[in-house]
Amino acid sequence: MIAVVSPAKTLDFEKPFNGEPTKPRLLKATNELVSVLREKTPDDLKDMMGISDSLAELNADRFRNFKKTPSAHNSKPGLYAFQGDVYQGLEADTFNETDLSFAQDHFRILSGLYGLLRPMDLIQPYRLEMGTKLAFDNYRSLYQYWDDAILKLLLRDLKAQGDKTIINLASNEYFKSINRKGVKARIVDVEFKDFNNGEYKIVSFYAKKARGLMSRFMIQNKINDVEELKSFNYEDYYFDEKASSENFLAFKRG
Repeated sequence: MIAVVSPAKTLDFEKPFNGEPTKPRLLKATNELVSVLREKTPDDLKDMMGISDSLAELNADRFRNFKKTPSAHNSKPGLYAFQGDVYQGLEADTFNETDLSFAQDHFRILSGLYGLLRPMDLIQPYRLEMGTKLAFDNYRSLYQYWDDAILKLLLRDLKAQGDKTIINLASNEYFKSINRKGVKARIVDVEFKDFNNGEYKIVSFYAKKARGLMSRFMIQNKINDVEELKSFNYEDYYFDEKASSENFLAFKRG
């Protein structure tokens, strides 16, 4: 069983990390993307990504200085570099050596620039969301560029552990990079709702954090079975059996 999550825009390359870093496995494709992005001006990036002038300048500089080979001097494992809402719930700093080993086999991060990352794969500072309309050569988007490369690698990882279950804890934008049609694997979607203004609804910040909480729950408890995920109860969430189905797990709070 492998859980997949989205990356984050907020990054931290200052704090130290635990564990032994690994090399991203789709690096050739990453470097090809960087070679295209390196030719973009800050104005190009601003228009393409919908970001501010300062962020456009920052990311143009990042692509210009991007190294083909990651190292401890220019990179950090994605598990520790990403700092958004999901990663607040994940709390990777609390992981011990056994947790990291389990995560390396059962946890994946989708990425517009790197495709599919293991938690300890080294990344350099970047911003490239999967939904970015980057068109070059014969590609019209990053979805078309990555095509089935992400899915093939994910299925290879599942085969290595003798399993066929993907737990979707990613956003729609990122999970669209995995073509559901014809996938020879069980995909389980997970939803988190909070009681707000008299009804249960998905509240973006809480739902994102909950995806990280469930990832931590799975990693720290070494869960490799969908049934065991139903016992998830971090920060007062509970399993809603009536709203769930075989491949859809609903959790509520409040």
